[in-house]
Amino acid sequence: MSGSPPRSISCCKAFAFACKNESSTNNTASTDTSSTYNTTSSTTSTTATDTSATRSTTATTAVTSTAPLSKSDQDFATKAAAGGMMEVDLGQLAASKATSNDVKDFGNRMVSDHGKAGDELKSLASQKGLTLPATPSAEETKTSTDLSKKNGAAFDKAYMSDMVKDHEKDAKEFEKASKNVKDPDLKSWATQTLTVVQDHLKMAKEINGKLK
Repeated sequence: MSGSPPRSISCCKAFAFACKNESSTNNTASTDTSSTYNTTSSTTSTTATDTSATRSTTATTAVTSTAPLSKSDQDFATKAAAGGMMEVDLGQLAASKATSNDVKDFGNRMVSDHGKAGDELKSLASQKGLTLPATPSAEETKTSTDLSKKNGAAFDKAYMSDMVKDHEKDAKEFEKASKNVKDPDLKSWATQTLTVVQDHLKMAKEINGKLK
């Protein structure tokens, strides 16, 4: 009987010590979880900020300057826009009237390439305060009217002959513009489009040489 009380007290102390350790462990786990969450939250916030910064940079590099174009630059842009629209119009005509598959394919290529280049030029000019013509010039419209009166092999030959002449002239004008245009954005567009025009000229000569 005299030994029982000490064992009871010892058990209570042991139980209390165990509870204390368990509470300490739970608190530590809670602290670690909170720390991990805060770190993750901080990382997510940083990532979002970096992404936002990237978007902002991308958005501001589309056009390097919104300053108005010089008179000579405006003249080139206006002439290039009208010429591009004519290439699209004649390309559509060729795609529907040509008898040669090569000529049809070339016409579709004109619609695609000059349509894209025209949209890029229109967007660029708009950001610099220049409104481009919405229709081809009178001279270019006359070319389209004359071609529309031809049919069959006569149309194919006339169209490809015109395409050789047009692209020879365009290649010279774009090459000059790629060197002399003052606005950096317009000059870049002219340089890129020059490569496309030169490819078209090569194709036009090859197809025209096959026609009889």
